[in-house]
Amino acid sequence: MMEKTVTIIEHDFGKKDRDKVRRFSQLLSLEAQHEAKVLANPIPYIERATERISQLEMALLDAANAANFTLGEKPAAEPEQVLIDKAEYERLLRCKALIESAIKKL
Repeated sequence: MMEKTVTIIEHDFGKKDRDKVRRFSQLLSLEAQHEAKVLANPIPYIERATERISQLEMALLDAANAANFTLGEKPAAEPEQVLIDKAEYERLLRCKALIESAIKKL
């Protein structure tokens, strides 16, 4: 008995590339009309993305510096006691932990 085999040839007609460009454009907050330009000349868009990444890294470092107080350092003003809700305090601690985790990944 002779078996017949079927071969499937996959071709996405550039769909994967278009999906990557669409995602890249969305991350840069570009309009859909820019997608063709991104494919034709990606360098300015990559430079824009690099600049945005640098800005986000700087903001993350600023947040980390603001969240940390070095022990032994003299405070700028006399310490003042403030009452806040426990849930708010826990939220602030989670934010600080997320920032510290993100800094470690840099």
